[in-house]
Amino acid sequence: MKKLQTLLLATSFIALTANAQIKAPQPSPTATLTQTVGLTDVTVTYSRPGVKDRTIFGGLEKWGNIWRTGANASTKVKFSEPVTIAGNKLAAGEYALYTIPGESEWTVIFNTNLTLWGTGGYKEEEDALRFTVKPIKLADKIESLSIDFSHFTYTGAKMNIKWENTLIAFEIETNAIEQVEKQIKEQLIDGPSASSYAAAADFYLENDKDLTLALKWMNIAVEKRPEAFWYVHKKAKILAKMGNKKEAIATAKKSIEMAKANEGGDYGYVANNEKLIKELEGK
Repeated sequence: MKKLQTLLLATSFIALTANAQIKAPQPSPTATLTQTVGLTDVTVTYSRPGVKDRTIFGGLEKWGNIWRTGANASTKVKFSEPVTIAGNKLAAGEYALYTIPGESEWTVIFNTNLTLWGTGGYKEEEDALRFTVKPIKLADKIESLSIDFSHFTYTGAKMNIKWENTLIAFEIETNAIEQVEKQIKEQLIDGPSASSYAAAADFYLENDKDLTLALKWMNIAVEKRPEAFWYVHKKAKILAKMGNKKEAIATAKKSIEMAKANEGGDYGYVANNEKLIKELEGK
């Protein structure tokens, strides 16, 4: 019995040891920064190596060699909306950020392959965008690699990459003006959509609220989408609940005609309207 207990204890210890994972601080800790630029969210995830009394650019990172722009896995940058970077259009999405340091010029690269650890396996044909910028010499040394944003405008900002005594910065422009104009048009000029009016009318219908207001909203929905025979059916149901049997029947018949003429099918609304008409005629 004692041998069995000893065996079980040993087995449990081995299992616990196998599953245990010791966490320790990383020499190049990971950072995630989300910055709103215009109305676009830009998220940067990168590891932050330190200088540690080394010569970085032209030393650790050779001139003309591609750099992961951080440590560990490749740095990632995600854009919630399409942007223009240094005058070049880039679609919304997530990209790996690489750079090629040079004494007088750097190449900045946004690559579509997000799976790489460092630069091994990097392929230029997977680049979504590359452009060049001039490096700026800093008076003060930046010990840990830093990526941040500055020089904000209504539509854009500068993205800054700083390490050792070097800064590279480039402009990010968003479509904030178009986004605001779209909101103004939808909310102030065009007003709520047909589906919003229809949803409000249906809510009032199903919950015995103000049917006069429900009918008004459904009429607006039909006006905005005159081909929507399903809205016309809902209008018939509102009229029926208001006690306007004659107009409800006529409206249901109109919905039937529209549904039959729809090339994509009637979606069951012919039967729905026929059932409503039968119920009204039986009253």
